[in-house]
Amino acid sequence: MLDRRALFGASAAIIASAALALSGCAASDPLADQAKAGDGKNYIAGDGSVTEYAVDQRGGTVQFAGALLNGQNVDAKTFKGKVTVLNFWYAACAPCRLEAPDLEALNQEFTPQGALFYGVNVRDDVANADAFARTFKTTYPSFKDKDGAVLLAVSSFVPPSAVPTTLVLDKEGRVAARILGVADKSTLKALISSALAEGKTAEGNSAQK
Repeated sequence: MLDRRALFGASAAIIASAALALSGCAASDPLADQAKAGDGKNYIAGDGSVTEYAVDQRGGTVQFAGALLNGQNVDAKTFKGKVTVLNFWYAACAPCRLEAPDLEALNQEFTPQGALFYGVNVRDDVANADAFARTFKTTYPSFKDKDGAVLLAVSSFVPPSAVPTTLVLDKEGRVAARILGVADKSTLKALISSALAEGKTAEGNSAQK
């Protein structure tokens, strides 16, 4: 089953009522609680919860096109055949800063294996985003998504204000896994490895025939 606890609208009232309706009880939802807190931190920190989607429970292919911070245009159609990691972030987000070194380490490890890594910057201008990349030595490109086009394309999986969120797309371009909040390095590594391994057995058997 899909974990839809965090699929809520932008307003605190909608978030709270949706969480209550989905839970079927009066239990507190941590994301909704943060949205209502009014503490001025401007992001909702996920709890690190991980949702892995079985192959037969994945939605359709993620479709969007957008410009990277360097001006290059990228169409998600080019992701097909690759495992793709999308990390939603912005420079002043403390959890984003915390996870950045681990994301870069995984980028260095898995890019030679055919994986793609993209950040999706939801708030910054190019100068601030570039300063973040220099500070944390991140080398993978990021989409400039202040207009929310990329976020909208995956809105069924990424709550509008829950930053950071990390998605792993399978080789068909479907969401195979999601991490809300700081991505634990070992967990994300396992999710990427699992997605890369999908289909290899079938491909090997086919090649032997």
